Amino acid sequence: MRGPYIAGPFYDAVMFIGAPLLALGLGIAISGTPLADEEIELWGRHGTATSFFIGSFIFAHLGLVFVRSHLNRQIFARHPRRFVAVPLVLLFLLCASDWLLATAIVLTVWWDVVHSSLQTFGLGRIYDARRGNPADAGRRLDLGLNLLLYVGPILAGATLLEHLQPFAAFEHVGATGVREIPIFAEAHQATWAPALLVGGALYLLVYVLAYVRLHRRGYRVSPQKVALLVFTGACSIYTWGFNSFGEAFFIMNFFHAWQYFGLVWWSERGNLRERLGLARARWGGAVALAAMLLAAGAYGVWAELVDSSEQRVALSVTLVVSLMHFWYDGFIWSVRRREV
Repeated sequence: MRGPYIAGPFYDAVMFIGAPLLALGLGIAISGTPLADEEIELWGRHGTATSFFIGSFIFAHLGLVFVRSHLNRQIFARHPRRFVAVPLVLLFLLCASDWLLATAIVLTVWWDVVHSSLQTFGLGRIYDARRGNPADAGRRLDLGLNLLLYVGPILAGATLLEHLQPFAAFEHVGATGVREIPIFAEAHQATWAPALLVGGALYLLVYVLAYVRLHRRGYRVSPQKVALLVFTGACSIYTWGFNSFGEAFFIMNFFHAWQYFGLVWWSERGNLRERLGLARARWGGAVALAAMLLAAGAYGVWAELVDSSEQRVALSVTLVVSLMHFWYDGFIWSVRRREV
């Protein structure tokens, strides 16, 4: 049986398990400071230092998926049509159809919420596998819990309307009825929020009891997975639910992207060195890491600063990269596959 960690105690503590607490600390630290409050201008775009940073960091991690999908020969050979044809076709459709563009804008926001929950789900499943547990043991329970921990605080908390703002994109195609969704949600949130709280508490009880039964049948509890879920859940409920420091968007997106950088580097470091011809170079690892960060960072900064409201092709490109990131992650990180 392999060790209980993905990469090692320190790496996992910093990049995976402790990432939510790291992000929460950073969010609290920048709250109320000039970095978060004072508006600056970069290449004609207005925002704060932290908004430019987190926007670039988010886009950078979205583009990073191509290191795994397109630069890994083994993965690419399994799904060449998905990795070549689908992005090109989708880009053409988004450039050609206003309706599809508006739909993609809304889909990107809400798929991102689900995708974030699935990343934590996937890390937890890896920790289970490290303990020697079957790939399907508790899988549905974990899936439900992670969706609850991410989606629940958004639907019942202080950031719901921010997540519904993208529906305004449908105004440009005359679908004013769709624009009423945020108004409906705001009017009824107070009604469904208590139901979500009660339902969530009941699910947690069911979850714990189910795992007690699994443990009695031989399931080995992973302390790493438990810590990951507890830290992530507490951070999600506190930030999405209450947004006490006004930095929920920064906190939740920072630790998600931070974890992803850690996951891709852990998985692809050897492959990157080989692809760059640095397999035997003394400083090959450092150079490969720098190349990965520079490439992802360059895309992230471009995607954040380009005026996508005026440049449809640029907006379509960023949407395609985002949607492919969410879709690709669904099958290239499956714990039920050998390479993971």
